[in-house]
Amino acid sequence: MFESAELGHTIDKKTFREEVQKLREALLEVQFELREKGKFQVLILISGVDGAGKGETINDLYGWMDPRYLFARAYSATGEEEPAYPFMWRFWHELPPKGRIGILTGSWYSAPIHRFINGEIDHAFFDQRIEQINRFETMLANEGALILKFWFHLTKEGQKKRFKALEKDPRTAWRVTKESWDSLKTYDKFQEVASHLLRLTNTSWAPWIVVESADDRYRSLTVGKLVLDALQKRLSDKKEREYPVAPPISPRTDSLDVLTALDLSKSMERKTYQLRLAGAQGRLSELVRLPEFKKHSLIFVFEGPDAAGKGGSIRRMVAALDARQYQIMPIAAPTQEELAQPYLWRFWRQVPKKGRIAIFDRSWYGRVLVERVEGFCTEADWLRAYAEINDFEHELMSDGAIILKFWLQISEDEQLRRFKEREATAFKRYKITDEDWRNREKWDDYHQAVCDMVERTSTGLIPWTLVEANDKQFARVKVLETVCHKLEEALQFARIKPGKTEKIEKIEAKN
Repeated sequence: MFESAELGHTIDKKTFREEVQKLREALLEVQFELREKGKFQVLILISGVDGAGKGETINDLYGWMDPRYLFARAYSATGEEEPAYPFMWRFWHELPPKGRIGILTGSWYSAPIHRFINGEIDHAFFDQRIEQINRFETMLANEGALILKFWFHLTKEGQKKRFKALEKDPRTAWRVTKESWDSLKTYDKFQEVASHLLRLTNTSWAPWIVVESADDRYRSLTVGKLVLDALQKRLSDKKEREYPVAPPISPRTDSLDVLTALDLSKSMERKTYQLRLAGAQGRLSELVRLPEFKKHSLIFVFEGPDAAGKGGSIRRMVAALDARQYQIMPIAAPTQEELAQPYLWRFWRQVPKKGRIAIFDRSWYGRVLVERVEGFCTEADWLRAYAEINDFEHELMSDGAIILKFWLQISEDEQLRRFKEREATAFKRYKITDEDWRNREKWDDYHQAVCDMVERTSTGLIPWTLVEANDKQFARVKVLETVCHKLEEALQFARIKPGKTEKIEKIEAKN
């Protein structure tokens, strides 16, 4: 795979100076156009063997372009905080917004390669990580990002020669470390692993470009020209981009679906409610204080029609939690900063670390609900979002997250009653807006969107819990008892102190 990068390319000083002068002018022009149009972001990933000139090339790009609209990040070993979060967490935070260019070295590719070479992960886990990266890059490309991936190559002899040359010069000797020389010992293994990785991640939307790096001038000039060419082509492309999409939604042939099948007449007496609520709150408080819980994060997703009782259920749940342990995120329309990023970006930043709890009052499912029904995104956007959301959630789960998703359902008549009650109650008037009344007119459209959402995102490991919510007391108890049951399963925890809940269990059996 690296033969074409071992041909001995060189550029003389005179040619380099002449070419760079033209290149700098052209790069500044396309960078200005990119910034003005603000239609997409650019990610430049620079990877390769040690000593191949990754840092020098980044410095050249900084010198050739306007550094105000360009940033570079060099990632090394994970820090103290990062192991408490999913693998991609530190990269999610630093994506460039639309109109900007981000250069990443030591990106999401470095850690899997080095961990595999060091024997920390096996081949199966390595391939799983590669597949995760492919899905992530696919999502970025579908969101419009231009992804340029460069692999800087040196032969084993070329790497050794580079280290010696750097060591001889007092100005660069500091760059050669014991780890640099150790990398020579694993060169053959590194090339084998890199070849496998490049083959599996060389996609049409984010292909690898292998660059011969023995000659500094050739390497930097080649990268600069390729960046320029890619930007010019994307900026001049007037065609609508085609995205891979999910199969179309199957038409309904009758009125039976996951929502109409719910028995919304379910209710609970006040005394039973108080006993079962208190019992569930006690169980939840006990569960999140277990040592086993510190190995996990807990993520709640609450969705439902306006006035379905999401806030009330959340308040009863957090009454059992330590306020230092959780954060509630009420999700509204995205800000301008958030619109300049992929739609999942604002949720990536809110992912809790292990031992913490995040509660989303509305969530990333807005893409397949509000944005779909209101036409804020294209059909291709929300169709592919089902798979992207499933990937996102299962990635979180694979890193230790426990994800619980609740859809609270009420009838159209009950919603109308609650709307009128809110209007008539002074301290509830803020809860009802013109937007709420307008959304009622699209009840059937939202109904269809919810059924499709449940069908496509209620997976075996992360299912939806549908809650009959016409009776608030029944809904709150069902939510809390479901949370306790799922947590016990996830933590493999058998309830202790059963005497405390004996009275409640008798009432449960009677009901």
